[in-house]
Amino acid sequence: MDKQPIVYVVSDSVGETAELVVKAAASQFNGSAIEIQRVPYVEDKMTIDEVIAQAKETNGIIAFTLVVPAIRKYLEEEAVKEDIPLYDILSPMMKMLQSRFNKTPRNEPGLMHTLDEDYFRKVEAIEFAVKYDDGRDPRGVLRADVVLIGVSRTSKTPLSQYLAHKRLKVANIPLVPEVDPPKELFEIPSRKVIGLTISPEKLNSIRTERLKALGLKEEANYANVKRIQEELNYSNKIMEKIGCEVIDVSHKAVEETANMIYHMFQKNKER
Repeated sequence: MDKQPIVYVVSDSVGETAELVVKAAASQFNGSAIEIQRVPYVEDKMTIDEVIAQAKETNGIIAFTLVVPAIRKYLEEEAVKEDIPLYDILSPMMKMLQSRFNKTPRNEPGLMHTLDEDYFRKVEAIEFAVKYDDGRDPRGVLRADVVLIGVSRTSKTPLSQYLAHKRLKVANIPLVPEVDPPKELFEIPSRKVIGLTISPEKLNSIRTERLKALGLKEEANYANVKRIQEELNYSNKIMEKIGCEVIDVSHKAVEETANMIYHMFQKNKER
């Protein structure tokens, strides 16, 4: 009975790219079981020698994604000496891109993995914004990069999501006269807190449209001018007590406000 073919996946990073390519190719051979052995983070010639020896002993083949020229050249030379089939996954595309864009590749291992980490940071920030939206769990205030506070309909939730795509963990707390803000809000540095305010007229218009969309009467207390002014006065007192930055969102798009908050965060981070 023939031995199961072995493909050695060699990479100076994680090796996921090469393994996925091998698996995609292998899937086209119905019923052909192929063993894949990943050899990640290859940085020296000694590791190359070990892979070459194993491939020679098992009659295997090598697929690789090596971007460091010296290591890649050594693998190619040793594979030729031992007559081991070798497949370079990245170089043909890199050469094409280099020729097309007239740029030299960085030849740094792990850049794709860095991009993956950036993606996961964004996902984590989005999940954080959902979990700690609208004051659901005040413990998020202590873990957040930014905490947004303001009365209802000052764009706290969309701002939290927008900033999450910039990898910021954002919690938001609604300010309501009948409910005391969570104590955590006064335990964090004031620079982390951003107050959102709005003109009474603009807020009345937004809330009236919201009631219409919900099929409720426009006369509801939610859109009452006197009630709105009461809420805004209360929120202003809380913001003054905290000593936080305040942004008037009356005539600003979410994107504009989010960019202002992001720049504030970066500025504070540099201090």
